[in-house]
Parts: sequence; C-alpha cells; structure tokens
Amino acid sequence: MSLDQFEKVLVANRGEIACRVFATCARLGIRTVAVYSEADRDTRHVRMADEAHLIGGAAARDSYLRANRIIEVAKHAGVQAIHPGYGFLSENAEFAEACTQAGVAFIGPPTEAIRVMGSKSAAKTLMEKAGVPLVPGYHGEDQSLTRLAEASEEIGYPVMIKATAGGGGKGMRIVRAAEDFADALESCRRESKASFGDDRVLVERYLEHPRHIEIQVFADQQGNVVHLFERDCSVQRRHQKVLEEAPAPGLPASQREAMGKTAVEAARAVGYVGAGTVEFIVASDGQFYFMEMNTRLQVEHPVTEMITGQDLVEWQLRVAANEPLPKAQAELSIRGHALEARIYAEDPERGFIPSIGRLRSLRYPEGSSQVRIDTGVEEGDEISPHYDPMIAKLIVWDETREAALRRMRRVLRETRIVGVSSNVEFLSRLVSHEHFARGEFDTGLIEDDEERLLAPSEGPSVRARLCGALAILLSDASSAASPKDEPDSPWSKLGAWRLNGVAQREITLKTGEEASKISVEYGEAEFSVSLEDEKVTYAIQGELNSEGRLDANIDGHQNSAWVVRDEDFLHLFLEDESCRLEVVDPLRTSGQQVDALGGLQAPMPGTVLSFLVEPGTEVEQGTPLLIIEAMKMEHTVKAPSAGRVDGFKYAVGDQIGDGAELVDFVSTE
Repeated sequence: MSLDQFEKVLVANRGEIACRVFATCARLGIRTVAVYSEADRDTRHVRMADEAHLIGGAAARDSYLRANRIIEVAKHAGVQAIHPGYGFLSENAEFAEACTQAGVAFIGPPTEAIRVMGSKSAAKTLMEKAGVPLVPGYHGEDQSLTRLAEASEEIGYPVMIKATAGGGGKGMRIVRAAEDFADALESCRRESKASFGDDRVLVERYLEHPRHIEIQVFADQQGNVVHLFERDCSVQRRHQKVLEEAPAPGLPASQREAMGKTAVEAARAVGYVGAGTVEFIVASDGQFYFMEMNTRLQVEHPVTEMITGQDLVEWQLRVAANEPLPKAQAELSIRGHALEARIYAEDPERGFIPSIGRLRSLRYPEGSSQVRIDTGVEEGDEISPHYDPMIAKLIVWDETREAALRRMRRVLRETRIVGVSSNVEFLSRLVSHEHFARGEFDTGLIEDDEERLLAPSEGPSVRARLCGALAILLSDASSAASPKDEPDSPWSKLGAWRLNGVAQREITLKTGEEASKISVEYGEAEFSVSLEDEKVTYAIQGELNSEGRLDANIDGHQNSAWVVRDEDFLHLFLEDESCRLEVVDPLRTSGQQVDALGGLQAPMPGTVLSFLVEPGTEVEQGTPLLIIEAMKMEHTVKAPSAGRVDGFKYAVGDQIGDGAELVDFVSTE
C-alpha cells in the first residue's frame, strides 16, 4: 500500500488545522473535502477545499461533534481517509472505530491507543507498568469527594486536580489548602463536563516552578518508532500554552536523549501508530515525569517542522497509507531554532476574555522560509462565540535562538488586527521579557510577573497623536477633493487661505476616558499643530495612500505608520507603538455616550452556570457574584464596587447575549 491510494481526504475539523492539511494535500495532488457548520459557510477552510458539505448548526455539538453525520459525508463524497485535525473528534476512540467500520482510513492512532491515552488515569497506570517516571498522585476509580480529598492529604498540598479526559488547559485547578478543595473540584468537574462530556478527575502533586517539555513521537504500522526532538511549552497562562519553541533552551544533550528514549518507550508500550506527543513536567532539579500523551497532532507542531525540515502532516498521511516512516532516528537532526506565538481574539486587560466580532483589517508580515503564518481566517471573517478564538499562529525560524527572538519581535510589530481585541501586544511584551530572552523561565513566568506583563498601556505618545491628527487631516482633504473626472477644478485643492484669516480647526482624540485636544492651523504645504497639554507647536506634513500607509514628517523627522479607520476609531500602527484612538464628533451630544456597567454585563454570549451569592447580600468590591460559561471556559463576574445584590436578571441555564445586564446591583460607594 502507498499514498497513491488516497485520492480524496476529508478533514473533520475547521480553522487553521484544516487549512494546514489542505495545503499539504494540494502539494501531494490529493483532493480535499471540507465539512462546515452554519456559522462557517464562508470561512477560509471551506474556500480552500475542492468540495464542502454542511453538517449542522453553529454549536459544535450540532456539527463538528456529529460523528455519524461526518461519516455520512465521507461515504457520499467517496473519500479514502479522514484527518481529524485537533480538538473536536481527534481523540475520540468511537469516531476512529466508526471510520474503520465504514471502510475509511482514520489518520491517527489505533482505537485502543486513543482510548487508553485519552484517559489520564489509564495512561498513568500503563506508564507506571512500563517504568516511565510519574508525578506522585491518585488516579483511581473512586471519584468521591471523600476519597479525592484523602488522596490530596496523602500527596501533600499543593495539588493539581485534572480532568482525566482533559486537554488545552481546561478542567485543571491548583489547590493550595484543604479548605479550598471541594469548591475547586466542583468547578473542575463542571468545566470538564462542558468541554469533554466527562467529569472524572485525577489528583497529583503540584510541582512549583517546573518546565513543560514535550517530545514529538511518530510510529508506523511496521513497528518503527522515532522521536523528532522536544518542544518547550513552559510559557502558559491558566495551563494554556502561549509561546512554544524548539529545541528547548538550555536542555543538555544527555537529557534530550533520555527524554526522547522514554517517549519512544511510552509509544511502544501503548502500541502507538501515527503522530503523538509525550508531555513531561520537568522539576527544577532536572528530574522529568510523564504527564500525558496527546494522541494527535499538536497545535505547536510547526516549530518541530521548522527545525527538522519535515512535513508532519505528510508523515501522517504516509503512515495511514501503511508506508514506513520517511526517516529513521539516525537521519533526523536539529537545525536552528523556531518559535511559535499563538494570536488569539481576546482581551488581556479584561482577564483574557475572548473577543467576538468581524476582522475589519488583518495584516501579517510576508511569509518566507523563515516566517510562517498558519491561519484559518482572513480579513472580513467573523470571530464567533462558537469556537476557539485563535486568529493565527506566527512561526519564525533562524540559525540561533537570539536571532529567532529578534525575528519574532519584528513580525509581531508588523501584525495589524482591527475589529477584535487581540493578545499581540501581550505577546510582544512576553518575547521581550528578560527572563524569557535569557531562557531562564518556567511555567510560572506569566503568573510571577503578571503585573508588569498586563500593565495598562501608558496611552498614546505625542508622536502617535500627531500622526493620528495628520491622518485625519489628509483623509479629510482627500474626501473634499473633486472627482477624478474634474482634475482642473479649483475645488480639487483647498488651500489655507480664508477671507478673514488662515483656516483653523480642532481635533479631539480619546483613549479610554482621556481626551486630547489638538489645535490645527492650515499652511500652504504643512499644518501647524499644538496639543492642549503641550506648549510646543509642531510642523507636520505627509502623505496617506489608499492602503493606509502614512508617511509623516514631524518637525523634519520622518515617521511611518499604518492607519485603519473603523467607524469612530482610528487604529494606528507605528514601528514601536500601536494604539486605538476614538475620533470625537463635536456634534455628538454627551447624552449619546452610554457608559457600560462596571463588570455587570456579559463579556460575551454564554450560559449562566451558577449564582455565588443570594439576592439581598451586601458585598465588597471584587466579590464573585455568578459564573457564566462561554467558549467552554468558565468566567466569574465580580462586584465592581461595594454594594448590594438585589437580584439576578437570568436563571441558571439561561442563554445570554453579549453585553446583557446580569445583576440588579446597587452601589454603596
């Protein structure tokens, strides 16, 4: 058998992973089939496929989790194989088995391997028998609160509660004291049930300041197993990976060899086939422990591809077609260094809540052999509340880690997103952090320096405000120009002269509640401007092209920026600064400006899970009031000030819209 048997492949997924698989299939001459939900009709993965089929409603349970419907489409389309991507059904043993029964190859490991490794408890039991080192913990069948609490006392606090079917940072809680265990367990189970349909958990010792290092493994149906070295995934927020790199900085060759050998043994122990990742937690003393095995391709696989020169999706296809592994262990080597940054539609200043909306403008640096952009969305696409809010993965490669870091800083500066909030600035701060730059970090990097990494922006600089004002002036002048079919009209260029003096105007730009008034006096070739809070007058002039490129001359100094106008807002991207400026309409009355409730509105569409206080309760600022679930994550709504909760506007289980008022709250401050 060979890859030639795959004439058509279906991807049972969406977003950037579907696009990634389609790109490899196109290179190999394999036709592709996409499936999509009612929310995904016009998305990039649908446009990339040779054919596409609707499988249901917007919610994942009504579409991408409908295994039977996907199998029906596969039969109708006449595909030979199904690639599950990651997430959704990628680690679902029943789906893999259904593919086999339907006579369609499942591009993934054997059903039993998925079943065993899909349960953290079963995986740890198997690894224990195979002699793989484990973190001390309890992963037994007794799931009662009493037994789990007893096990935690035996292990010793702090402990980590983990969903046995978990992944992606969901269904995990750190507990530092016995009195907090019951509440943490309930929350963990609730989130696990919502995310994976399974509320079973395990408990293990929580290692302080460890590193998270994983090994990419691959096995074929002939019994060959190799590893493609390690990835360092220690930079995490709430156990969700943020930055990944390969190879791991500062990892001794002897430890790399030992971890690679252990990962291969783990794969052999479970009879593994295909792409998998063996994840280890590495203590501060260098001792490593098995954490879990992901029986699929990982989100961070591109960094491994960049340092090894291998296409892991192609490897998956060849193994599924019963071909041997393309390379033996001795033929694999590491070249250079790669970094990956995950760009999400989320708001770091509001607790990283997902940001919903249309991508009105989306610009990345140009791709090359050293810069790779993996994305499932394009400008104009919608970030919906139904799926993971990832916009793109930026991957860079260079000969050394230092050079790769410089490249990553540059490509983040050149990434411009308008329409939703994003974590681009947060990522820029992370890759510039001195501990990360030196390779001296662990999983606590973000938490330990959260105050600095999440510090509010200082506000736009004078230079940014001047560039913003110039962009408005040039844009207005262009709009006032005569039509192109009347180039000789005297109205095509409005000069500074007025009957009773020189033309003047005032521009007001706001950032949050801070307003900046800029006085402008028109000249023949330039503008003279002054800021209300400055005693200096600046001479500014420049050009703004149709694509938003601004070339500004400020008192003889050249500045370049990209400008995007989005209704009442001006988004400005300079080389070392970006900001969002509200252009205040002087004709708009203040009564039209409505302030949002301080934290008592729904941050996004979701479901009310539970109330944490009774109506009539007097609370302090920051008191948790209720929990909502959105995008399979729990979000706690807290009191914006000291006050009284008179009641709730929704019941547990109710669906709520973005911005919905949640609480009848009376402030006592």
